[in-house]
Amino acid sequence: MNDSRSDYLRGRDLAATGGPLKAAVIGAGYWGPNLARNFTVSPDWELAGIVDLDQDRAAKLAAAQGGVPVFKSIDELLDLADVDAVAIATPAHTHHGIALTALKAGKHVLVEKPLADSRLRGLEMVEEADERGLVLMADHTYCYTPAVLKIRELIADGSLGDILFIDSVRINLGLVQPDVDVFWDLAPHDLSILDFILPGGLRPVEVAAHGADPLGTGHACIGHLTFALPNDAMAHVHVNWLSPTKIRQLVVGGSRRTLVWDDLNPQQRLSVYDRGVSLDRKSPSAAARTASAISYRLGDTWSPALPEYEALGEMVAEFANSIRQRRPARTSGASGLRVLCVLEAVSDSLRADGKASIVVGNEPKLEVSR
Repeated sequence: MNDSRSDYLRGRDLAATGGPLKAAVIGAGYWGPNLARNFTVSPDWELAGIVDLDQDRAAKLAAAQGGVPVFKSIDELLDLADVDAVAIATPAHTHHGIALTALKAGKHVLVEKPLADSRLRGLEMVEEADERGLVLMADHTYCYTPAVLKIRELIADGSLGDILFIDSVRINLGLVQPDVDVFWDLAPHDLSILDFILPGGLRPVEVAAHGADPLGTGHACIGHLTFALPNDAMAHVHVNWLSPTKIRQLVVGGSRRTLVWDDLNPQQRLSVYDRGVSLDRKSPSAAARTASAISYRLGDTWSPALPEYEALGEMVAEFANSIRQRRPARTSGASGLRVLCVLEAVSDSLRADGKASIVVGNEPKLEVSR
């Protein structure tokens, strides 16, 4: 039996026992420390290593997590350490190579957003994991927050009615990235949330994107993205690196109620409004509907109670559960790939001066249980 297959079967045996799984975090920069801390405190995991080219940075992070081993590369980790999974927190252009190396060695893989730097590379990662029976999970952290889980529940149980519009705003005075535009930097958060809360996931046929670069950085610093939803509804995503005020807000308008998520308001993150416009679609003509069939609801506003916990803790627990139960994670590689498909279409639309661009690659074969 080859070594990678042997490693994979050994990992499945360990998972079946219910004992802690062993994970290494690859990347000790911005996001890696958050992952390392959550793996350390999780009863499902044992943090077995930190990997980073900057050995001093890796050593500092390792010391903060109890002195776990440090490695300079994924190859050194795989040669010297006994791990079941790796969590990748490195620049997007490195995700594909690192993930394939780990998957071919029989390791489960968690990848920071975006899944990869192109649709084709993301597709190769998904197919490799599927072929080997391994878990490839996208670190779409917002999908594990109490607010987003509640939004998904309210949409699924019909509390909001039919979706009429979605408006998402993510703006702040952010770091202008040297290698990606504002869409690739910020919009993966919003797109992953939409993929999680919408029945059937994120599957627009085409998108239209408009961007601006008033500073002359070479990349769009301000962006607006629109695409159609079922039943003639519409989604809009606004991202911006240049705003002096920070806003993280999602509005989901339904035929029964409208929900507002303000992520920066810890006292009232979610508000549900029983207010809106109603239209009697049974009126015989468009003129009659316009004249007399429109009414306005002015009902109550309420705020659902939400538990308090760290989303990353829930995310690493889901990673372990998906491995043990041999099922796709709630934010699987297929979910990350659907986001990539939209991002590539966004880039195509920007190059076409905002002309609508077809979203390529949301094949039905990549559908996963949600």
